[in-house]
Amino acid sequence: MKKFARMALATVVALVVGLALTSCTDSSQDKENKAKQENYDHLVAQQPAGRMEYSPTREAINQWIKTWGKRGKLSYVYIQNANGEYGYFIMKGLPVPRCKMLTPTEKVESTNNGVAVLAQPGMDGTYTSGSTCNAYYGFDATTGAYMEFTVGTNQSFFLFDKPMTMPEYASARQLGPTSVKDVEKQR
Repeated sequence: MKKFARMALATVVALVVGLALTSCTDSSQDKENKAKQENYDHLVAQQPAGRMEYSPTREAINQWIKTWGKRGKLSYVYIQNANGEYGYFIMKGLPVPRCKMLTPTEKVESTNNGVAVLAQPGMDGTYTSGSTCNAYYGFDATTGAYMEFTVGTNQSFFLFDKPMTMPEYASARQLGPTSVKDVEKQR
């Protein structure tokens, strides 16, 4: 029993000494992180987050799900160029950013030396840098033809779930195989 008590006491002393030494070796980064956390705790105590009775954001997300969660839903994509001219094409479903993947693009591995984030190949066996988020793709509404477009400098796109009748959209030039009239005939 005395041997056990001595071992328990030695363990407690070692823990206390270890903790004391650890607290003496806080890095500058540790000190700044501690200060940041203390400031955050103070601000939360002084200004706690309010409560909403209703969330318009959640309603918008649920409406987005209702709108786009239907098989066969069409996208009407209007593109405006630097001259203010509009063109359009009609796609099955939503345009997909090229940087979207079905599988994880990174794997986190922890070792005794630290944490490493490793790139993972995509479904096509190649690696991506994720820099293709301004390129979108999809498939034409009637022909199924693959379509891809890029937005960026002096070019924007506007996405709707119905054809638009406002003048700038109504006079938009057809850019893909399917016209608004083609889709209206099918309905």
